[in-house]
Amino acid sequence: MAPNDVLAVLARADASSRLPSLGGMARAGGVVIATDRFWAYAGADGSVSEGVMPGRAGRFRSVPLLRGLVRLGSSLAPLARGRGVASGRERVFLGVAVVAPLLLFLLPRGLQLPAGVAVSVALVLWMLRGRTLRLHGAEHRAIAAVEERRLVDTWTGSARPTRFAARCGTNFAALALPVTLAAERLSPLPAVAVLTPVVVALISLALTMELWVLVQASERRLARALLVPGLALQRLTTREPRLDDTRLALVAAATVLRRELAS
Repeated sequence: MAPNDVLAVLARADASSRLPSLGGMARAGGVVIATDRFWAYAGADGSVSEGVMPGRAGRFRSVPLLRGLVRLGSSLAPLARGRGVASGRERVFLGVAVVAPLLLFLLPRGLQLPAGVAVSVALVLWMLRGRTLRLHGAEHRAIAAVEERRLVDTWTGSARPTRFAARCGTNFAALALPVTLAAERLSPLPAVAVLTPVVVALISLALTMELWVLVQASERRLARALLVPGLALQRLTTREPRLDDTRLALVAAATVLRRELAS
């Protein structure tokens, strides 16, 4: 999109009383912005890719735990389907990183923890390479600009919405750790069963998603306090974006909002 076209969409969005909730994902060379229906990726090389988010099967929408796993899976759709968002090698690496923790039970018990730590460190380093830290902050700033209806001012640089976000995946990860530890200790499943680690891991992720949604919807201070560790971690996983970083995220946001406003 040309800058004038981007500004036109941003101005329409600023004037709109109803806009969908946005999420996003920072990459080393660009930013993904998504709604429940559409996604767009703006690359630092000037490229823009866009697509449709996978529909969430109706029969899972009201099923506790299952709906959370479906939601997690659908959030990775731009990486799996989008052209230019991730290379073939990156998709293979991501697939291995996601599946590996579920297969650690195949290793001797003495190697499970070191292997799990190694996979986690490798995944974090891969996710935070290059410009990712600044673009992560830019992604949050663009989403905040949508929510505050300050998109045009953010594009020009006269407004600088927060680079921290309550819906960030960092917050999810911060919640997932204690939930997983509790699930492992309280699980009634036999520890010697081969698939127990896999089942516990999936249940932990599903429980975390249910908790995450409840916390975000709650206005109570006690519930919102559960987001504090994740927000603190974002000081490590984000950096203050430059204006060109923020504009890159806003291009992705404008691409998605153009489709939402048209429909």
